[in-house]
Amino acid sequence: MRLHGFSICNETWGRDAGSLENWPRVCAEAQSAGYTGIELAPFTFADDCRDISGSTRRWITTVARDHGLFITGLHWLLVSPPGLHIHTTDTVLRDDTTSYLKALADLAVDVGAPVMVLGSPKARTLEGGDLVGATQRTQETLLHVANYLQGTAVRLCPEALPGPEADFIITQEDAYSLVKACAHPNIGMMLDVKSMCSETIGLAGLITKYGDVCCHLHANDANRRGPGDGNTDFTAIAAALSATDFDGWVSIEVFDYTPDALTIAQNSIFHLKQCFGLV
Repeated sequence: MRLHGFSICNETWGRDAGSLENWPRVCAEAQSAGYTGIELAPFTFADDCRDISGSTRRWITTVARDHGLFITGLHWLLVSPPGLHIHTTDTVLRDDTTSYLKALADLAVDVGAPVMVLGSPKARTLEGGDLVGATQRTQETLLHVANYLQGTAVRLCPEALPGPEADFIITQEDAYSLVKACAHPNIGMMLDVKSMCSETIGLAGLITKYGDVCCHLHANDANRRGPGDGNTDFTAIAAALSATDFDGWVSIEVFDYTPDALTIAQNSIFHLKQCFGLV
């Protein structure tokens, strides 16, 4: 295993975490908690990433770097603008979605983010139960973006999300099959602990199966809170991951922001460091 370090998603600090006032504070608190990476939700900086100017992109990276933080990825890619869809039969809308993903790819390159995590369940809801068509069209969309990224170090990673959150790319096997079918160096595999908890094979089994090809891991409890704030066994996760060729960041992503961002950040990294034998 080559663990790059521990990262945390910036929306933990709220929807306006990327504002001129808040971004330096977010980075300062992440640094103080012991993180060396931070992952970005683009909607915390602008509803449309194309509105983030070149000077603002340089400011984002400079502030992070000045606080000793690598930008480890982009996620929640299609929260806004509203209505985008990766495999719709509406070719105009799908073209718009592909164009926006390419704009996000530009953002990833500009801020030095090595992965783009494609979750966004509303942007991939099945139309008319057409699983075969949805899979084919999703592959086409991903390859358009991957070809656009070719020559960069950025990888687009489809994220498995279980029901009822999503009804397409539900399991890690679904995500892996899509990655393998695309067979492109700029399309990668990521794992999410909360999502893996819904599968019968178990966390250790899934990590053993996919850890060698995984380039990013979202760390969260099955209860949608941070590591250590529930019953998910992160010691077993760390042991299983350590036995693979995993090469990437472990990034905290929570969905319950209580009691507050700094407490979540502090408690989560302390628990992870214990589980990984780093304290």
